[in-house]
Amino acid sequence: MAKFLIIEARFYDHLNDMLIAGARAALEAEGHKVDVITVPGALEIPGAIVLADTSGQYDGFVAIGVVIRGETYHFEIVAGESARGVMALTMDGLAVGNGILTVENEAQALVRADPAQKDKGGEAAKAALALLALRTKFA
Repeated sequence: MAKFLIIEARFYDHLNDMLIAGARAALEAEGHKVDVITVPGALEIPGAIVLADTSGQYDGFVAIGVVIRGETYHFEIVAGESARGVMALTMDGLAVGNGILTVENEAQALVRADPAQKDKGGEAAKAALALLALRTKFA
């Protein structure tokens, strides 16, 4: 049994709740323990993962958030930099599943967040599980 941390950038409560439910269900179905923490935004997720990893308390991580395109360039920065940060952590050997949705509108986010539809939270958790299994295999 492993211990996972779900790090959520809570902005769209109803969407995050669905993403977390999907991630939690996927991890608990495999018998793993799960904690959840909240950070201010998607840009803070990679930093929070680093801080949590240095504690040695967690075997893997699931990044959860929703970034919806707005009227400014800020969407591009948040979407790109949060994804880059999460990818850098996986390249450093951490088991991180990226469940940060980057979408054009709330309707797209709803379909992707809902565990009964695309279940991107559950998919992110399964990605973290797969990376943890590979890390264990190659250790």
